[in-house]
Amino acid sequence: METPAAPAAQLTQQPTRGAPATKHYRGIFRFPLVRQLLRFTGVGIICTATSLALYALLRPWLGPQLANAAALVLTSLMNTALNRRLTFKISGQRRMARDHLNGVIVIAVALVITGGSLGVLHWLHPDATVSEELWTTTLSGFVATAVRFTMLRHWIFRRARHI
Repeated sequence: METPAAPAAQLTQQPTRGAPATKHYRGIFRFPLVRQLLRFTGVGIICTATSLALYALLRPWLGPQLANAAALVLTSLMNTALNRRLTFKISGQRRMARDHLNGVIVIAVALVITGGSLGVLHWLHPDATVSEELWTTTLSGFVATAVRFTMLRHWIFRRARHI
């Protein structure tokens, strides 16, 4: 019994001489960067929602800077683990500790960006509301996310850039 042909955007299996079948993507999905950006976006949505919820929960007790730091640190391990596995398709224990340690540096950069934006907000508007703080951390988080993806792709997980 034959199966219907796969749609153009999906992957197909095409064997090569003397080698096992490999994945071949069609259309825009043939570019590893596109596939990685799509997976990174999914991970980012999950981590951003978690971080914002933690910030809003911790803000009344810790203040804006500590709540931001705590939310980023608590979600950093989850972010590195998800990006390692889903975005860059790296599994197994090999180099995991080093990947997570380097991930801490990436989070420190994000903390400087988002914490700096909160500092500027409170310098310009000392009575900023939690809602304004959340908007500020979200918008500066977009910048931090672009930096994070670049650092992950070209530094921490460069061994998997073409997957």
